[in-house]
Amino acid sequence: MKGFTLWFTGLSGSGKTTLSKGVERILMERGCKVEVLDGDVVRTNLSKGLGFSREDRDTNIRRIGFVCSLLTRNDVIAIAAAISPYRAIREENRQLIGRFVEVYCECPLEILIDRDAKGLYRKALAGDIKNFTGIDDPYEPPKNPEVAVHTGKETVQESVARIIRSLEALGYIKPDAHVQEETLSA
Repeated sequence: MKGFTLWFTGLSGSGKTTLSKGVERILMERGCKVEVLDGDVVRTNLSKGLGFSREDRDTNIRRIGFVCSLLTRNDVIAIAAAISPYRAIREENRQLIGRFVEVYCECPLEILIDRDAKGLYRKALAGDIKNFTGIDDPYEPPKNPEVAVHTGKETVQESVARIIRSLEALGYIKPDAHVQEETLSA
């Protein structure tokens, strides 16, 4: 199987990490080589010291894109789960990588604020966190993502199923006749 990059984008709390882990599990069960690059983990390790200016955010997303391009060309499925707020840098990564599938995790801001386990939205709205994406820093949603999931109204299972079905329909992975119905029912 040829490698490709599955790029999850969306606001903080929209489900990128949760969905990437669900997709990773299914792909690994199908015998695929998969590597997840989670935005928070990359910031701690590969991009330590970067702040949240536009330039630093772009540098972080370019670094993730570069690692994804290396994995993809070596026939690994790279899964990136990072806010990646700016459309131009996502498109730059699409051009660099080639085999690129953008997954937009769409969720209304009011739901994100309600489910905010880390309290980040509350702090940003109070002015305690500056340059918070979706509050006082922009997020540019994809214009034509290959997959859009609506995590404010879909279950995790439904969103994962939509992503897997889309990857099959796009020809990136083969349909698995042995997949249990409850795994991909949606």
